[in-house]
Amino acid sequence: MEPERGSPTQVKEEIARCYELVRRLGRGAVYLGSSRVPAAHPHYHQTAQLAAEIAKLLGCTTWTGAGPGLMDAAIQGALEAGKPVGGFKIGKEAGEWTASNFHPYLPSETYLTCRFFSARKHGLVDAVVRNSSADKTAIVALPGGIGTLDELFEIMALVQLERIGSALPVPFLLMNYDSYYSKLLEFLNDCEDWGTVAPGEVASLWKICSGNHEALEYLAQFYDVPTGERNYGISSPPSKEDRVPSYTVRR
Repeated sequence: MEPERGSPTQVKEEIARCYELVRRLGRGAVYLGSSRVPAAHPHYHQTAQLAAEIAKLLGCTTWTGAGPGLMDAAIQGALEAGKPVGGFKIGKEAGEWTASNFHPYLPSETYLTCRFFSARKHGLVDAVVRNSSADKTAIVALPGGIGTLDELFEIMALVQLERIGSALPVPFLLMNYDSYYSKLLEFLNDCEDWGTVAPGEVASLWKICSGNHEALEYLAQFYDVPTGERNYGISSPPSKEDRVPSYTVRR
């Protein structure tokens, strides 16, 4: 059931709590992704590895929606790397963890349960905005459904309108695992043909990555990480023969 909005003050107060959590834990890499992908799926394995390596490469906090699926994979990867994790949970996530005040293993002081989606989005955006050149942050869009696409396009619009990254650019990675987003990218190309998107505009807003090594190298170059420090502990994802049956991912 949608939370009742007694007054605008309630939303403002929740946004303020999100900002305070970011100030306490630090800005970093924000992961957008499906809550429905199980741990046996190769995208879960790839996401956990990516999050671990980004946390080590950038030395930053990992931020997610603190839910199951690929959000959980990013959390697991960051924790295995020994780096801090923060999250903005929402009361209703697909499948599991539907209790609004529950997370199976994160300490309660590291995540905030939001009543309002708008506050959650404010928190995720604040976590990725760079206030100084010392801040190393990134937006990482993983495979996902409606919720992920909603967040992805809202952040893309903020980048396009220079509300994010106007002074200090923020790298935006679209993880096109197994060509997951290829049809979406074709549609965006069609938008250029229709004239609703300027030629080359979408391509300028993000980096499309087919795998983890490509994403890590892009971030390393973006932040001028010395070559000697680019020691990625990445293994190959499971072979097609070992993968779980394909299914539709929705969030």
